[in-house]
Formats: sequence, C-alpha cells, structure tokens
Amino acid sequence: MTKRIGYRNWRWLALWWRHFILLWSTIDGQTRYTIPEELKQGSVVGNLAKDLGLGLSEIFDRKLRVASEAGKQYFNVDAGKGELVVNERIDRDTLCRQSASCVLPLQVVIENPLQLHRIEVEIRDINDNSPNFLTKDRVLKMAELTAVGARFPLESAEDPDVGSNSLKSYILSKDECFSVKVKDIEGGRKIPELVLEKPLDREKKAVHELLLTALDGGTPARSGTSQITVTVLDNNDNNPVFQKAVYKVRVNENSEKGTSLIKLEATDSDEGVNGEIEYSFGEHTLESVLSVFDIDAVTGEMFLRGELDYEVAASYRIDITAVDKGSPEMEGHCRVQVEVIDVNDNAPEIVLTSKPSPVREDAPSGTVVALISGRDLDSGNNGKVTLQLTNGHPFSLKPSFSNNYALVTSGVLDRESSSEYNIEITATDAAFPPLTTKKTIPVSVIDVNDNPPKFSQSSYNVYLKENGLPGSMLSSVSASDLDFGDNAKISYSILDFKVQDVSVSSYVYINSDNGSIYSMHSYDYEKLKGFQILVQAKDHGSPSLSSNATVHVFILDQNDNAPAVIYPSAALGSLPHQKMPRSTKAGYLVTKVTAVDADSGHNAWISYRLAEATDTSLFSVNLYTGEVRTKRAVSEQDDSSQRLLIEIQDDGEPVQSSTVTLAILVEDGLHEPILDLRQKVPEPSKKSGRITLYLILSLASVSVLSMVTFIILAVKCVRNSRSSGSCCMRRDDFDGDMMSQSQSFRSCLSPMSEFSDFTFVNLAAVALRNIFC
Repeated sequence: MTKRIGYRNWRWLALWWRHFILLWSTIDGQTRYTIPEELKQGSVVGNLAKDLGLGLSEIFDRKLRVASEAGKQYFNVDAGKGELVVNERIDRDTLCRQSASCVLPLQVVIENPLQLHRIEVEIRDINDNSPNFLTKDRVLKMAELTAVGARFPLESAEDPDVGSNSLKSYILSKDECFSVKVKDIEGGRKIPELVLEKPLDREKKAVHELLLTALDGGTPARSGTSQITVTVLDNNDNNPVFQKAVYKVRVNENSEKGTSLIKLEATDSDEGVNGEIEYSFGEHTLESVLSVFDIDAVTGEMFLRGELDYEVAASYRIDITAVDKGSPEMEGHCRVQVEVIDVNDNAPEIVLTSKPSPVREDAPSGTVVALISGRDLDSGNNGKVTLQLTNGHPFSLKPSFSNNYALVTSGVLDRESSSEYNIEITATDAAFPPLTTKKTIPVSVIDVNDNPPKFSQSSYNVYLKENGLPGSMLSSVSASDLDFGDNAKISYSILDFKVQDVSVSSYVYINSDNGSIYSMHSYDYEKLKGFQILVQAKDHGSPSLSSNATVHVFILDQNDNAPAVIYPSAALGSLPHQKMPRSTKAGYLVTKVTAVDADSGHNAWISYRLAEATDTSLFSVNLYTGEVRTKRAVSEQDDSSQRLLIEIQDDGEPVQSSTVTLAILVEDGLHEPILDLRQKVPEPSKKSGRITLYLILSLASVSVLSMVTFIILAVKCVRNSRSSGSCCMRRDDFDGDMMSQSQSFRSCLSPMSEFSDFTFVNLAAVALRNIFC
C-alpha cells in the first residue's frame, strides 16, 4: 500500500513539473513542449489547438498542418482533438548526439488566412544506453622497471546519453599494483588512466588480469566492462614522450587532399632500437577518421587523406601512439584536436513553407500569398540568408522570424493584363564573396468581374426589304468581355421599347447566346419606315455587368403597290365620260389622268401611255403628266363616241401597272359646262313652326333668285354660241392636293350635260344653310 501511494506521488510530481515547463515555455512568447525520448507512436505532446487559441472546427476549416525542419515527420496533429502527437520513434542520441540541448523546431501552417507559428519540442534524454567499450579485451605490455606512478591511458567508454545519464565514473577490479584515475579533458570527456601503484616484479607475477567497469549517472545506473591484461616485460625502461599531451590544428574544410596538418615528434631516452620510434593512430580510432586523415609512421607528419566537410563534422579528436622498437615495446601517447574551419561552400536554399495560393485580382495590398523560408548549411555569416524579389511585380517579401518571409501583394492586380506571375526570388548569404540561389514561384490570379461586355460597334445599321419572310435573320451583334469563365460568358437581350405604341419584342427576337436578331413578322414599308432596337449584353458574373448598343432598322421599299387612279374618279360612274366639241383643234386638252403610287423612290415614278383607242390617230397621252390631248382636229367623219384605254405604269422592278378607260363624246354646238357643284342637300332638322315658316319663305326667295340667274345665263350662252357655237366656262381642279400638278382644263356643256336642273336647287339649299347657320 505504501509503495502504491509513493508511485502516485511520483507521477503527480512529474506531471506538475511537466505542466510547469510547458507554462514557462508558452509565456516566453513561443510555444515549447518537453517530452522524453522513445515515446510510443500516438503519445500526446500537448494540446496544440488550445495553445494556439484555435477551436476544433478551425483545424479542418483552416487546414492546420505541422512541418518539421528536421527532415523526418516526427509529429502529427490529431485533427479530432487538436493534440500534437508523436508520429515516429524519436531517438535523441541519434538525433542530437552529445548535444546538451536537443530541440526540434516545428512550423505550424494555418490557411485561410495564411499564418505561420513556430513551436519547439525539447527531447529529454532517458537512460536507455549503457556505457560501452569498443574493445572488450586489451593487452598492455609493461617493463618491470616502470616507475611507480606511471600512467597509461585506457580506452574511454562511450555513452550516447547526456547529462546525468552520461558516463560518470570508472571502477577497476582489486589489484595491489594498479589503480584507475579519471582525467577530465576538454569537451567534458573522461579518460581513464591505469596508474602503477607498486613496482612490478615479473618473477612474482608476470600477468595481471584487470576488469575496468564504466558507470553512468542514471537511476538505476548502467555499466559496461573491458578486460585489461597487463603483461610485465623486462628491459627497455623508457617510454617515448611527446612534447605536448594535446596538439590543436585548424584547417579549412576545402583543403585539398595531401595537405600537411602537423608534424608530431616524440623522444625516447633509450638508445639503439629501444629509441627508434614509429607513429600510428590509436588502436581504436574510428573508420570515419582513418578515411580522412593519415600519418607517416616514420616522420610523424599528419596530412589529409580524404575531404573535409564542416557540415558533417566540425572537429576531430585523434589519439596518436608513439611506439619504440625495444623489447619490450614502450609507448607514448598524445591527442590531436583538429578544428575544421567553415568555408562558404553551400549555396543558400529557398524553401516553400506553404504552396502559393491563387489570389483574386481585387485582393487588397498586403494579402498573404505564400510562406517562404531561406536556409544555408554553412555557419556564421556563411549561413545567414537574405531573400529578395526582382522588381516589376506587384508583390513583396515581408520578413517574419529566423529567415522566414511572407510573400504578400504590394500593388494592384489585373488578370486581364497578367493572369499569372512568375516571381523570381533570390537568396543570398552573408559570406564574401556571397553565394546566391534563384527560384521562380508561379502565382495565378483569380478573375473578378470588373469588365463589362463591350460591343464591336456602339450602333448598327440594318437595311431590310419589306415583305420579308417572318423568322428571317435581320442582323447579328457581337460583344466581347475581357474577363474569364462565367465572368466573360455573355447573354443578349432586347430592352423593352415602344414602336408605334407596340412593344419592340413583337417585332424582333434575339438569340441570347449568339446575338442573332430575327424578324417576328413581315414588314410593310408603307406602314413602317424603320425602328430602333436597344440590345443589351450582360455577362454571367456576380454581380453581372452590362452594356447597350442601338440597332437602327431601315425598311427598304419594294415595288408592291400598283399605281392608283385618282382622276377621273370612279365615284362619278363605272365609266368616266368626257365631252368635247367637234370643232376641237389639234392640241386640245381633253382631260388629265392623275394617279399616285404608295411606294417610294423609283417604285413611285409613274408614266402614262395610250394602250387602246377607238381612233389612235386622234388622241395622245403625255408620258409624264397624263394629259390627254387631240393629235389633230376633229373631223365630221370621226365617231361621236370615242373610247380610250390608258395604262399607268410605275418604274419599279418588277413593273406594276393599272388601267383606266375613258369615254369621250364628240358633240356639235356644245355649250360651256357649268361647274359641278352637285352636293347633297342636307335634310333640315325638324324645328318649331316658326323655323318652318322661315324655311318656306327662304325657299321661295331662292327659287326666284335661281330663275333670274338661269335667265341671265341663258342669254349669255345664246350670245356666245353665235360666235363659238358652244357655251364654255373655266373650272379649276379642286383635287390639287391629290395630284402631282395642278391644272385647269375646259369642259363644254351641252343639252346632254350630266348636270341636271337640280344643281340650282342644291345652290339654293347651300344658301339656305348659310342663312340659318
């Protein structure tokens, strides 16, 4: 029971410290988590959504994702809970080696809008590695005359763990002649040394079996062992001695193969072969060192054998052994520390933290398009990177932190001018001379409906023949739109407009897709000379834009009307009669035929010709005026009744024509005709008895007046007949508004005249009406 309570207290205390570290890291302005290495896949690191102030729904909507700068994707986000979880086994010893601090930087990318957060996950070491000797068995040869207190470097154990879990101490198995001492050297390393505590006596003990144990500081502690066999030899009692225990060398990483690094020298007080020395690398020198360095066994000169790379290894610690040729052999030891100087041999890199997003052409200045970072594998100034944009683009780079930048808009975008920008970014390091890298990032521009459709013409003129077939195409209008997609798709329509108080839609129809305009029915020039159509082109954008164009439709006249005879009028009878005296001379104007044509232009030009006649030698018709005249004087032999058929033609194509038949009576002793004043006498309205009386008196007065007038006219006609044989009077054409030319012609009145005596009654009735009105 006590153990269980202690375990719970230990878990509570560990949890409290973890939350304390997380809280301390967050307050620092940058989210930081601390976890132990070797956690299982799916282990929770922390609630990332909560720490960044995001709701769970935003994880999906804004596409939250984690990008690792370490190359491998050690972490992932649980989209359902918003937690940062372990995605892959983390071995701190492999990842950070002997570094005291092991921090994995992560970039959290959030879209809509684009945001970049930097978080750090510190990997805490656990004691999962035991100290290890590369050589489990080592043989040392010592002369029995070796002085007490002499020290012999031993192989140091390796422990990948760090801090309290790293190598702490060495223990040597019990032996009265030997002990072990630990020597601390630069870099925190501990080198065990075998110390001779008592003089050796080969005769008493020629071989000493020792067990060297290395212990780390973990709880519980881990250990590793190495078997050391000391063989006691006789003679050669002086060891080779180096001038320094540690030699330091600095060399550029771009040094060529064969470059001399240092010449080592050890001295031996012995003479002869006991003083001859050979140099070599330590017994347990790593292959990675042997592939890069070499040493001349005779001269002790150390030189490059392979290529250096500061980014792979910035320093080397190399153990050198000097062995004489005595019997037994005596050894001397030293260490060479090689520091590699960084050279600017790595060009900077441009990394897209997030892919560039398409940007609307109406996006405001400062809109984030992409997140970009620069990095350089070199160190110091050689690894400092600056990103720049080439000029000429409406974009700029906004610095963030640690060589991170945001690509943002800095000017007005116009998709119609440029639908895609290829933005060239240049990365330059701070070395001298600097190295540069260029990368092109394509950014597409999303169209916005900012251009209305534009007609090819502001107005169109259409000339259409009348009497065309309904449904025939009149014309076609065309508009274009500089936008893209639906924003450039155009529909055509006709705006409502009145033509002769009728909607224009009843006259024409337009195809909404291609702008073709069709007639709804046949047009008659005599009723409609032309009309206008207001066509609208509207795109499918949101909101939509439109523009208008005017179509002027002109109806062209066709010769579809025959000439119509106005005079002589058919109202006077089915066969118009004209009278002429037999005494008529050549050129006498018998009558004038007048016709009109409802068409226009050439189609309305009228000509007259005599088609048939009782006597074609007696009459002629003027081609343009329609005047009927005598070609010669009338003789006694000419028939008293003449019949003329006059054809009237227009100038159209095809020709339209009509005819009129005239009956001409040739009479002897024809008097002057009296002006046709035939009118219908309006019936007097029924009035009171007094009005009736007035009417009777008026009629009586008019009758008397008419009789006096008739007597005067009869006397005048008798007088004139003696000289001319007829009674004639001048009459003006009262149809002048309907004829192309006004004229006067003479007509003769004979006893057979069509004017009856009721003419005078009519005159009286007119006079009476004037009196009462």
